[in-house]
Amino acid sequence: MSDEPAPLTDAFDADVTMTRNDSRHRYELREEEQLAVVINFQDLPGHVDFIHTEAVEGFAGRGLSKVLIRYALDDVVASGKRIIPHCSHVARFVAKHPELYAQYTDLPGEP
Repeated sequence: MSDEPAPLTDAFDADVTMTRNDSRHRYELREEEQLAVVINFQDLPGHVDFIHTEAVEGFAGRGLSKVLIRYALDDVVASGKRIIPHCSHVARFVAKHPELYAQYTDLPGEP
């Protein structure tokens, strides 16, 4: 385990925009207007349940999913809701950054 703080951003070279698309129940990352990564979620009373993260073909392996996960988690924390990480990618990210998200997270199956 490293004692170094988590970097504020993951290194990548892209012109990206991130949004929460409530009508489609997902967070979206677009690179130069092209959809690259989505995180599907369910908005619950007091919680946001992260269901699945997927990179569009051609965008995988570039670190863009991590960037969108951080954006989505920060958005949930700022809203005052709690995180439920059913998505394995989100769960791993939370586990790697407990100092940022553990206090805002309810693991699946916890009361």
